[in-house]
Amino acid sequence: MASHRRPKQPSRTRVTVLTTAAAAAVVLSANAANAAPSEKPSKGDVKAKVDKLYEEAEQATEKYNGAQEKQEKLQKEISTIQDNVARGQEELNELRDSIGLAAAAQYRTGSIDSSVQLFLSADPDDYLDKASTLDQLSGQQVEALKKIQEKQRELAQERAEASDKLKDLASTRTELGKKKQEVQTKLADARKLLNTLTAAEQAALNAADARASRSATERVDLGNDGSASNRAAAAFAAGQSKIGTPYVYGASGPSSFDCSGFTSWAYAQAGVTIPRTSQAQANAGTRIYNQSDLKVGDLVIFYGDMHHVGLYAGNGQVLHAPRTGTVVRYESIGNMPFQFGVRI
Repeated sequence: MASHRRPKQPSRTRVTVLTTAAAAAVVLSANAANAAPSEKPSKGDVKAKVDKLYEEAEQATEKYNGAQEKQEKLQKEISTIQDNVARGQEELNELRDSIGLAAAAQYRTGSIDSSVQLFLSADPDDYLDKASTLDQLSGQQVEALKKIQEKQRELAQERAEASDKLKDLASTRTELGKKKQEVQTKLADARKLLNTLTAAEQAALNAADARASRSATERVDLGNDGSASNRAAAAFAAGQSKIGTPYVYGASGPSSFDCSGFTSWAYAQAGVTIPRTSQAQANAGTRIYNQSDLKVGDLVIFYGDMHHVGLYAGNGQVLHAPRTGTVVRYESIGNMPFQFGVRI
């Protein structure tokens, strides 16, 4: 006999879950359909981000330059101390040789030390006759011993100083490696961003930058806002001879430069030594806060942390090594946040 059992109805809970899930699926589908696809950043956005990365890379570059300069200074100081220690050790050896000469001779001949012989003498008169000689020898020995002790203390201090500087050097080398890695990372990030552009967009950016460099390098006769000193004029003339030379981080010429490498090289050609980094160059002379008081060849410091420097070129222009991907060129002083000038 056929069964007429009624089919089992789904529970209210199950119906609710299914209904909710279906509703959620509909909402998600609608949202997915209506959501705009992720927009590719515009050429302008990419350029702004790349410029920011280049600026951060230059900040790291100046710190890298500072660490490198410190490393070179420490190496020279350590070398000097080590030379002093070597000479001091020779002097100490000579002092020891002089005081030990008699003892060495006695050791070789097997004789007894003269002072011991005197104390063992059974003849008081003989002892008294030789007492003055003993006092004289003792005085010489005491003086020699004092010199030896003084030289030992000097050597100990110099060795301790060398040890401290070697530790500082190791720390500086570590910092140097970190800053180099930071610069390379920033530049790599910039290249990745540029690679998100189409070939046509990259070509347009390159062409715009080439036009900027070309027009800037062709502006040779800028006039002279005030009379520059002979040294500043000579430094500026040297800088002009490097127009069109590429920017390379950490470079100080003559075939490539970063910003402070360019200015320090230019002044070196004028026979003037200035510090290697932009921050140190900011303290290398008299500060000039009014742009109208600047003279050709004055250093010009930019940005609040002073991470960029150039040479004043007159007529509101600066001659500098701008950033990665550019060359030494003229540029309006107003294109960057001016802080002050420095007259060497």
